Amino acid sequence: MSDTYAKIARDGLWDNNVVFGQMLALCPLLAVTGTATNGLGMGLATTAVLVASGLAVSLLRGAILPEIRIPAFVLVIACIVTVVDMALNAWSHDLHKVLGLFIPLIVTNCAILGRAEAFASRNRPLASACDGLMMGLGFTAALVVLGAVREILGSGTLFANASVLLGESFGFLEITVIPDYQGFLLLILPPGGFIVLGVLLALKALADQRARTEAARGDAPQGRVFTAVGVLTPPAPVPDPEGETS
Repeated sequence: MSDTYAKIARDGLWDNNVVFGQMLALCPLLAVTGTATNGLGMGLATTAVLVASGLAVSLLRGAILPEIRIPAFVLVIACIVTVVDMALNAWSHDLHKVLGLFIPLIVTNCAILGRAEAFASRNRPLASACDGLMMGLGFTAALVVLGAVREILGSGTLFANASVLLGESFGFLEITVIPDYQGFLLLILPPGGFIVLGVLLALKALADQRARTEAARGDAPQGRVFTAVGVLTPPAPVPDPEGETS
């Protein structure tokens, strides 16, 4: 059981990440990540929809006919997105105004419908909710990382206006990374999103390739001992004068 949830977590956060693994939801990714604050708000809203839709589809999977499952899933997702949109408008109106049309457009996010079809409709409610949570957190991490890189290099700040958009309790996130920075407009504009996304995809591909290479060689060479002070490797064998190793 623990192995199953560990795999769900790894798939959502890294291996099958919505952005870096599946290359989905690129429209909101590139549109709202001018700042890390916008990315965090969009990611949390999408995570709420993923968890709720996964749980709802899993609970209703026995009552939905296979012939109409896709329209039924879309209807369930649309109802949940409507509730999330109204909640944001009521309790975080400034963030709702910034994200604008991209909140209702969560309905068309292929990642949400894909998880409902591929996972939630075939698994128990708890596992489906966990899958939605991990996928949502992975998507949120991608939004925040992309937004943070664009914001730091583009304007020299990090989580700007977090206290206004997310609430006063998030004010501690606001940081001026580069004081008196003149800014780099290209990274804040949509082309900057494509550039940063390409760099991040390349870095993930390199990390995956390195992990596969190390796995092919084995986790660690034989004889290495990991201690609190570092890695101890025994010296190579020294041949004796008679041609035998000691």
